[in-house]
Amino acid sequence: MKATLYLGLILGLVPFQMTVLELVRIGPVRPDLCLVAAVLVGVCAGELEGLLMGLALGFVQDLFSAGDAWVNLGLKGAAGMIAGLTGRHVANATPVTILTLMGGLSAASGLVVVLRGREPLGVGALTVYGPAWLGQAVWEALICAGLYWLIAGRVRLERVTPEGWPVFWR
Repeated sequence: MKATLYLGLILGLVPFQMTVLELVRIGPVRPDLCLVAAVLVGVCAGELEGLLMGLALGFVQDLFSAGDAWVNLGLKGAAGMIAGLTGRHVANATPVTILTLMGGLSAASGLVVVLRGREPLGVGALTVYGPAWLGQAVWEALICAGLYWLIAGRVRLERVTPEGWPVFWR
């Protein structure tokens, strides 16, 4: 079941993002669902699965995009692993926690993309790309927190330590 879900995400998310999400963009801003999926898998399933899902989604996204090669692979893989490490060390993750985590990871990812741009950097580059970059980070954070709120009760493991304390994450 999990393998089928992951394969469906890897093969279906990038075409969905490139076709359907073009219709739901707000100005120049459209969410990166591959980044959202990598973060959610990392938080819910652990850092290894988040890393692997991020690498796979980034690889597929790099195959279909005309941008710099391997940028998405590295960014999505790192985001999935960081989200997995964060999910493991947070005792009780809430949508607000995920909102903050996703906002930070999305902003960092957007900053890397802006800094890797081919145009000369300076004050002008961040003032031109800043509103779209921050708008995308806010939108992705809201989507990720909403999806986490919907699926959080279904993917967490309820275990009890020998002392009787509940353990929510693997």
